[in-house]
Amino acid sequence: MRSPTTRTPSDDSSSLASRTPSRVLDQKFQALIAQATGSQSPALNTMAFYDWMVHLMASPGKQLELWQLATQMLTELHRFAVESRNHTLQEKLAPLVGLRAADPVRYPVEDHRFADPAWQDWPFSLLQQGYLMQERWWRAATQNVPGVDPHHADWVSFCAHQWISMYSPANFALTNPMVLHRTKEEHGANLARGLKNFFDDMQRKLHNAPAAITEDFVVGKDLAATPGKVVLRTELMELIQYSPTTDKVRPEPVLIVPAWIMKYYILDLSPHNSMIRYLVAQGHTVFAISWKNPGLHEHNLGMEDYLREGLYAAIDAIGRIVPDQGIHACGYCLGGTLLSIGAAAMGRDDDKRLASVTLLAAQTDFSEPGELALFIDESQLNLLEAQMAERGYLDSTQMAAAFTWLRSYDLVWSRMVQEYLLGDRGHSIDLMAWNADATRMPARMHTEYLRKLFLHNDLARGKYEVGGRPVAVSEIRQPVFAVGTESDHVAPWCSVYKIHLLSDAEITFVLTSGGHNAGIVSEPGHPHRHYRQMTRKAGGHYLSQEEWAATAPSFEGSWWESWNRWLDAHSGAPIAPPTMGAPDGGCPVLCDAPGHYVLQR
Repeated sequence: MRSPTTRTPSDDSSSLASRTPSRVLDQKFQALIAQATGSQSPALNTMAFYDWMVHLMASPGKQLELWQLATQMLTELHRFAVESRNHTLQEKLAPLVGLRAADPVRYPVEDHRFADPAWQDWPFSLLQQGYLMQERWWRAATQNVPGVDPHHADWVSFCAHQWISMYSPANFALTNPMVLHRTKEEHGANLARGLKNFFDDMQRKLHNAPAAITEDFVVGKDLAATPGKVVLRTELMELIQYSPTTDKVRPEPVLIVPAWIMKYYILDLSPHNSMIRYLVAQGHTVFAISWKNPGLHEHNLGMEDYLREGLYAAIDAIGRIVPDQGIHACGYCLGGTLLSIGAAAMGRDDDKRLASVTLLAAQTDFSEPGELALFIDESQLNLLEAQMAERGYLDSTQMAAAFTWLRSYDLVWSRMVQEYLLGDRGHSIDLMAWNADATRMPARMHTEYLRKLFLHNDLARGKYEVGGRPVAVSEIRQPVFAVGTESDHVAPWCSVYKIHLLSDAEITFVLTSGGHNAGIVSEPGHPHRHYRQMTRKAGGHYLSQEEWAATAPSFEGSWWESWNRWLDAHSGAPIAPPTMGAPDGGCPVLCDAPGHYVLQR
């Protein structure tokens, strides 16, 4: 059965395709604005801060609350300063008179920036307490202001947090006790190394060279090293079939559909934490899509092209290599969203080639899309579209920057302190190397999924179209295995959980420890891992997120093992492995894994 879409790239008439002279002029001017502002909309900044300021001025009760909070904090800070200073004097004088100094004043500090015991010493204790109080005050000032648009409130709060984080005492040599101690201990050698690291990074950035953290890892050797063959190449992807390592395999193959915003090998990192290698070792025939890193020539490719030349092309090829068997399809992040759209269209068209659907940190309802929603509104999208109209694609650095600033302290300021002030490059890990290996996105596709999914939530509303006809997640009737992660800032688990509202299929939902990436890459034997899991039978009753969290059984270890058992339960008895590729079926072996597309920069 042929895949349910026949669209060609020229069929779509989005704003990127229909560029009138006036629109071209607007886009060129807006592209200049984007270049000058780092792709941040000045209109959003102006409207958000004006909205917040005007409503705050019109809320005397909120003003009084903030005044009282400031007064309370100043009183606490003064008391803390006096007590801390007195303790410091006692520490110095007590040994002289043969007494024991009193225990120091300790205020609870949950912020890991100040976890080092040196921050409890005077005057650093006062600096960190003053900073944390200031942070608390601004959080209170930017939240719960009556009348402010929620998106504007979130943006103002985000900007205030970024600004305050910049001035944390941990970020400066003279106010960071660890930096001062290291400088004294090494006679300034740490600062010399830090300066060298800084100039090295600037040179790499200037020449568009890979980051230093990637040098210890080579794709195809250290990463993405599971043996296999490329058996299909399309305009947008290479399909990899992995070599079996067991005498018998389950008859139903597994297809991995990764997100196109990063390289596929997040699921094939080092040998010890490769999900693909694990599945192969458990007796599964595994296929994976490796997306092309698009450029200017692919600017007019859209979401349906990714369906046709990606998901559906892979399903067609697998059907020729492993005929007459259902496919266990697994999608990660936006790859899971694409899989959901494709599976819904296949269900609509009575295409029964999928045996099950697994969604890893993947959203089907974008009404609560997480912190990424900060960067998605009409004003921001208009600016992005203007930039992409000039280039033909979204540069990898732009998407990476958005994710970076969502975790600015971990990814910006702490790195600056470690590498430039302490002089330590730090130990690179495979996940960091993968994260630095970003991809571009075609202009049309990026616009379509941001507008249709994130902004308008068309898929959940039944308004998303494939092949000119709407699709609904309710058309997915295969068993579903859905995974959310506890600290996911990209796809919050409460958003992933919403598939229970959209589908009456059997759904096994797993909530695992970790974040968007580390929670998914959670191999057996990884310390301190746990997960909760519960299955709702097909047509079963809905449980709220709170009810589910309160009743779902908890387990120690890796959810991979539970997923493998689930796959086995939905598969037939093991048989001999299939051949590698199908030369007679148009799927010859083209080259060794990981292929060519994954190496494109």
